Amino acid sequence: MTIFSKTGLSAVLLALAAAPALAHVTLETQQAQIGVSYKAVLRVPHGCAGSPTVRLRVRIPEGFIGVKPMPKAGWTLETVKAPYGKTYEGPHASLTEGVKEIIWSGGRLPDDWYDEFVFTGSVAADLTPGTILYFPAVQDCETGAERWIDIPAEGASAHDVKAPAPGLKLLPAKPHGQ
Repeated sequence: MTIFSKTGLSAVLLALAAAPALAHVTLETQQAQIGVSYKAVLRVPHGCAGSPTVRLRVRIPEGFIGVKPMPKAGWTLETVKAPYGKTYEGPHASLTEGVKEIIWSGGRLPDDWYDEFVFTGSVAADLTPGTILYFPAVQDCETGAERWIDIPAEGASAHDVKAPAPGLKLLPAKPHGQ
């Protein structure tokens, strides 16, 4: 007699097959409406082959504007600002430059622990619904690094690449007044 029924064994195998997809840096909420602010929570579930994470770098995609990272106790926070590819209309002014990279460093996140790194920004109003904005992330560890920077080709999904960048699917803007 076996421990698993065919249905139970199928469920276990399906869960094991999905496990590697959960092992990379991801966004907690993977959808956002166009033209509104969005709180990005990057989840870091492990280190690099047992080595603690000591730095996380995130590149901000074109069209994600007005970025403000949240400081983390015990970590140093840096930002890299640069011109945007075009001028965007923000809630209070036209924006021509902003944060293009965020770097948290100097902390130590053991491989067995989980943590989150947070920033806010706005999804530009002129982006296309259905588009996915990718936030490539490099996780540096005491020994080694994980480069979550792969962006799927047109028509492919994050499951088709080895080290997918965290992605944010853009939803249509709400009509005014809602």
